[in-house]
Amino acid sequence: MAISDVQQALREFAAQRDWEQFHTPKNLVMALAAEVGELVDIFQWLTPDESMTVLSEAGRAEHVRDEIADVFGYLLRLCDVLGVDRESAIFDKIIKNAVKYPPESSKGSAAKYTDLL
Repeated sequence: MAISDVQQALREFAAQRDWEQFHTPKNLVMALAAEVGELVDIFQWLTPDESMTVLSEAGRAEHVRDEIADVFGYLLRLCDVLGVDRESAIFDKIIKNAVKYPPESSKGSAAKYTDLL
């Protein structure tokens, strides 16, 4: 299924429930932040190794998948409501980041671009 099909399904889901009135950019961003917080809650006290195997436990795996779906769904709705072209936005950002983080100075480093030599 293409992302555009998912976005259309979310649009129809909201329309069938007359929820477009609540899907303002402000509300969608707030809902997105709340769902990211729920995802953070799952990972907050895990060690790095535990975070890499978070899907190995069935119950936790379902919880992670549900929260990722909520985050992605709200982000898609936000793009839809604002008319943001998802693909061009992400590719434009990749280009900007390529300028900020050239391989010769950023490879293997987690430093912010302002701190790179």
